[in-house]
Amino acid sequence: MTQASDDQLLIERAQEGDRAAFDTLVSRYEDRAYKYAYRLTRNQDLAADIVADSFIRVYRALKNFRGQSAFSTWLYRIVTNCFLDRRKRNKEQGNVSMDEQMEVSTGTISRQYEDDGPGPDELAERNARESAIQGALEHLPDYQKAMLIMYHVEAKSYEDIAATLDLPIGTVKSRLNRARVALRDQLDSQMELFQIG
Repeated sequence: MTQASDDQLLIERAQEGDRAAFDTLVSRYEDRAYKYAYRLTRNQDLAADIVADSFIRVYRALKNFRGQSAFSTWLYRIVTNCFLDRRKRNKEQGNVSMDEQMEVSTGTISRQYEDDGPGPDELAERNARESAIQGALEHLPDYQKAMLIMYHVEAKSYEDIAATLDLPIGTVKSRLNRARVALRDQLDSQMELFQIG
């Protein structure tokens, strides 16, 4: 039995109310969903929240899933939508100043932020490249960032991306090409990091 047919069997059982079948689907896909969400957010807690939100949406919408695309494609669409919804909400709420003070029972303290940057054991050159790429991705529109990650990091095909984002393949190809050009333009001043030899 292929994974797609096994998934379909689990989906049908979950649609009939079998909670164990749904739990099996979650177990099968939660790591992939988390890795994708983390690549979008670069934040462990936020990625975990997005995955949790995504599986809640999957649970609520599973009865409407008709299998017109693979379950993984449908899940990626939901994770992408949760990421975009979260970004939109955060932009509407505004940012918190890093100098902001907090009131605690013993008085006022300065807000402290955990440094979740790479550890000292990582190679400096690789770190610099990853940092440059991530910084450049942050300057791109969210949909371009998601498409680049799906294609180049998650190794999704044009067809999978089209199904995930509900777009024609031609639109995916042209938008992905524009996203690559935009990324290259963002990295133009740091091209020495990407020279080989």
